[in-house]
Amino acid sequence: MYPFFKRLLDLIIAILAFLILLPFMLPIVIILLLTGEHYVFYYQKRVGYKNRLFNIMKFATMLKNSPNIGTGSVTVRNDPRLLPLGKFLRITKINELPQILNVLKGEMSLVGPRPLMSVSFEMYDLSIQKQIYNAKPGITGIGSVIFRDEEALVSETKMDKHEFYRTVIMPYKGALEIWYNQNRSLRVDFWIIFLTAWAIINPKTQLQFKVFKGLPKRNLIQL
Repeated sequence: MYPFFKRLLDLIIAILAFLILLPFMLPIVIILLLTGEHYVFYYQKRVGYKNRLFNIMKFATMLKNSPNIGTGSVTVRNDPRLLPLGKFLRITKINELPQILNVLKGEMSLVGPRPLMSVSFEMYDLSIQKQIYNAKPGITGIGSVIFRDEEALVSETKMDKHEFYRTVIMPYKGALEIWYNQNRSLRVDFWIIFLTAWAIINPKTQLQFKVFKGLPKRNLIQL
């Protein structure tokens, strides 16, 4: 019953959110058309349900050629590849709003493991790769809540940024996503939606560790 009610909830909330947010998103569309490189949406291949690739939609926040310049697939705080409006869109997570259309198409859910680029997905151990997308990828998830300010972590590390991402961030993300797969329920989904909103207001919140007592320990990595 959970998959049926989850999909029903996804559709209801996604339709309502699209209608409510449309007047707010239209000015963003206009600003992006008039600034930067004059493109609005960013489409990128991501790993999705059952490890099948799909095109994720986001508001454009970076230069079109950003994967081939600078730090590549790793984004840092105040990244020079960001468009004029890009930093604001990324900090507020507004750049993720077009993924509502991915939800309506059935490619994503509101809550689930974040869909990764293949280059990041392949950093996971094979055991994690086989499990992580047994759930549809989500606009938000427990990894999104805990790594609310991932770009700041990457920016501040003294390690090589790619090595830090591969050896420090990814193992913990994998543990978190496996936890979600093992504990997913409507109750967990509702809490993650609430915690996502709360983390925008209070980025340093630790409430998630009080709500979910069984989360993988943060001492798995040094954050």
